[in-house]
Amino acid sequence: MGDSGRKKPPLVAENRYGAKSKPAPKKKAAPKKAVKRKPAPSRKPAKKRHPVVAFVLGIFRWIWRIIWGFTWRVSLVSVLIIGLAVGYVYSTLPDVRTLLDGRARGSVTLLDRDNQVFAWRGDQFGGVVTADGVSPDLKNAVVATEDKRFYWHFGVSPRGVASAVRINLREGRGPLSGHGGSTITQQTAKLLCLGVEYDQDAWESEAAYVQDCRRGSLWRKAKEAVYAVAMEFKYSKDDILSIYMNRAYMGGGAYGAEAAAQRYFGKHAAVLNPAEGAMLAGLLTAPSSLAPTSNLKRSQDRAATVLRLMNEQGYLTDEETAYWQDNPATLSQAAKANAGGYFADWVMASGPEFFTRNTTEDVILKTTFDSRIQKAAEEGLQWVFDNKVREGSKAQAAIVVMSADGAVRGMVGGRDTTAIGAFNRAVHAKRQTGSAFKPFVYGTALDLGYHYDDLVNDAPYCLDIPGSGEWCPKNYTNKHYGEVTLTWALKNSLNIPAVKISEAAGRENVRKVASGFGIESNLADGPALALGASESSLLEMTGAYAGILNGGSSVTPYGLVELRLQGDNNPLMGTGGGIGERVITESAARTLIYMMEKVVSEGTGGRAALPGWEVAGKTGTTQAARDAWFIGFTADYVVGVWMGYDDNTPLTGVTGGGLPAEIFHEVMMRVNEGATPKALPAFVPQPKPKPKTKPKRRTSDDIGEAIDNAIDNAIDNIIQDLFGRN
Repeated sequence: MGDSGRKKPPLVAENRYGAKSKPAPKKKAAPKKAVKRKPAPSRKPAKKRHPVVAFVLGIFRWIWRIIWGFTWRVSLVSVLIIGLAVGYVYSTLPDVRTLLDGRARGSVTLLDRDNQVFAWRGDQFGGVVTADGVSPDLKNAVVATEDKRFYWHFGVSPRGVASAVRINLREGRGPLSGHGGSTITQQTAKLLCLGVEYDQDAWESEAAYVQDCRRGSLWRKAKEAVYAVAMEFKYSKDDILSIYMNRAYMGGGAYGAEAAAQRYFGKHAAVLNPAEGAMLAGLLTAPSSLAPTSNLKRSQDRAATVLRLMNEQGYLTDEETAYWQDNPATLSQAAKANAGGYFADWVMASGPEFFTRNTTEDVILKTTFDSRIQKAAEEGLQWVFDNKVREGSKAQAAIVVMSADGAVRGMVGGRDTTAIGAFNRAVHAKRQTGSAFKPFVYGTALDLGYHYDDLVNDAPYCLDIPGSGEWCPKNYTNKHYGEVTLTWALKNSLNIPAVKISEAAGRENVRKVASGFGIESNLADGPALALGASESSLLEMTGAYAGILNGGSSVTPYGLVELRLQGDNNPLMGTGGGIGERVITESAARTLIYMMEKVVSEGTGGRAALPGWEVAGKTGTTQAARDAWFIGFTADYVVGVWMGYDDNTPLTGVTGGGLPAEIFHEVMMRVNEGATPKALPAFVPQPKPKPKTKPKRRTSDDIGEAIDNAIDNAIDNIIQDLFGRN
């Protein structure tokens, strides 16, 4: 059981300590064909870098490792922060339906006497629209113009931002000045003011709030981007587009697509054609300057560019693009007229503030406005200035057209007839009335029992005014005409008879009558009251003349007929003016109308005459011709015209019987076109009854003369009987 004599295997330990084992016997291999081998290429030893270079490279590698480590860590932290910010904003976003109407104020829509819209005020909002409810052409135009990658980005478009920065730098602006590269989502975030609602207690004004919302700082842009991304997570693309199309300002006071469609085209946003949709989309860049009511040609040119963009992006074919570029959108009749700016401003100012200037509701105002009469007033004024006034003149004019009950039918507050919010010379300008005041002097006298053909002596006349000394009125012609009737004195606008009548009737009575007819300004205390030394507005004066036309009752000029909330048929308030209390007797008023008719047919107002129509009125020219008036009326309308300079510069060669009377004529020729002439409600004049005298006692000479006359008559009759009568 011991050693059998076989050779023991080598121990592992021997190999471990380097013990050599005998090689195994080699087997004889078959001879191989000799192969010629290529010598192995000799490796060059690696070239050692210069120690300085190696040191510098090592420093750069070390800096790079630090930067990379810092960058990815900061990036990770930034992503986490942005994610948290997006999540927070996401949690604060309200339901999309609450964001569709973001106006701080309501709207006011003004209707004329025929219930047609003629003007808009406030923040117009035609109603909520959705991206799938508007015209597809409008939707495509908005996307093509504002954000062609809208349906593909996540709220922010890095490519768009980079392109905008490049354009801004190329054009010499700052990287964030000018083109912003904002997506529709970012623009919507800006319209929402990043969720900050307007608080009138926190902001100086709404304008300051809007300006803050529109700031373009880098920090604001970053917050805007976060808000936009959160919106992309919260809402669908069409929801975001709906918010945008409801809140975007589109010029002319219109907020949102529906209001703009109604404002410019008189139709719903759902039925806009490509040209109209392109015009609205084009407004988004610069709504105020591109509004078609401001410059239709410029708006059409911008729309043509939008149509080209729609074509490039596949929304329109070449044929469709060419057709709509050749047939651009045009304004509706109401928008084209752009009428009644001064009238609308006046009505807005005369109504309750909480339902007009500062309304938070959508309000409908029915008014007395007549679009046809307004057009006649504007065209008549323009014709006179184009044909009768020297080119370059800065003279201004104002017109009021009114019914006898005080209903204002048209108003022009200055030569710029399309102005909105401008100084209204028909309402706000207080000017001396001159001889246009004289009808109230003669009306007072007639009411006190004077007769239209009573005589007054037009001779030199002076009054001693306490504290001022002697005052001697003079006629415009510097002549005196002796004994004249009241009618003759009025139709020739004599000053001395007017002062004498005023003094005889009593200045206080004259002031009372003028005030009763609606002249609310402070009336002069001295005798110059009779010559129109007091100031008044054209609206007041026209209303006072309407009182004469209606038979002697006071009139409160008015434009508002009815106020109601949109969608509500029950009015909240009605007419705020009309005929008031009687001021002078109807007989006195009718006599005064007769006398004023002579002013036009025979006196200083001849240029105001209308063929076939009876016209009554009065001219007025103030001291140094600083103001020129003509106020007149037919049986239907009273028209007041004022002309002068805003800075009181004297007019050159202009009196009330000149250009103002011609403006009256041109306006009323257009107003009366196609109408049947009517007679004025003036009385039929009767001769003044002669005073009764006592019969004279006949003398013997009278009796003898009577007998001789009787004999002569008898002889004449006999001769005629014999020889026949002719």
